[in-house]
Amino acid sequence: MSDIVFDVINDGSLKLFYDNDIQRGMIKENLDKIRTTIPAGTRLIAVSKTKPVEDLKEAYEAGQRLFGENKALEMRDKHEALPKDIEWHFIGHLQSNKVKYIAPFVSLIHSIDSTAILQTVNKEAGKNHRVIDCLLQFHIASEETKFGLNTEEAEILLQSYAELKHVRIVGVMGMATNTENSQLVRQEFRTLKEIFENLKQRHFADRPEFNEISMGMSGDYAIAIEEGSTLVRVGSAIFGARNYSQVNDIA
Repeated sequence: MSDIVFDVINDGSLKLFYDNDIQRGMIKENLDKIRTTIPAGTRLIAVSKTKPVEDLKEAYEAGQRLFGENKALEMRDKHEALPKDIEWHFIGHLQSNKVKYIAPFVSLIHSIDSTAILQTVNKEAGKNHRVIDCLLQFHIASEETKFGLNTEEAEILLQSYAELKHVRIVGVMGMATNTENSQLVRQEFRTLKEIFENLKQRHFADRPEFNEISMGMSGDYAIAIEEGSTLVRVGSAIFGARNYSQVNDIA
């Protein structure tokens, strides 16, 4: 689904800004517009992967504090270059050998998709004397290329969770199918909400911290909010098209 930002021009008509039309000076304007569409109870993560530090600084100066990255080394480097009150969210597929780079500072890992990666995060968090918040990523899309647990795998993972003292599972994450079929997207988000409710009842009834549902991106976050999202991950509608040629970290 193409990411589009709408703007009203002088004659009252809508102008469409596609990804590569969004210039750096528009970041604050884009953020302001998107914030008007996000209700209380839902937080906006500015997905800044592949974007230069200057773009993140502009978003920061516009009041944005939650940023999402999908490459561990890129996130480490940006953390070193930017103010320390930023809340860093790791939203990509995480390899075990890269956890050590983000364990000292990451606020929330959205992409726990195996027992092995949860155990690695627990180990690295312990080395840094931290407890790292995590989301279980579920495969809800019709596309096989997307990562994520199924419900049986999640049940197996949770059998060993109590033994891990340096991670805290606080919710779920999922990515909908990349499609123009809004009804399919809506159903997939509803599926994730149902998974969240079932896990809450079965495993986290006495854990108030289990309260996050991370779903929705630039093209579908409005639907995600309607279906109960507490965290939306918006990138190109804020920063414009991604430049993958600038990324050196092959995750």
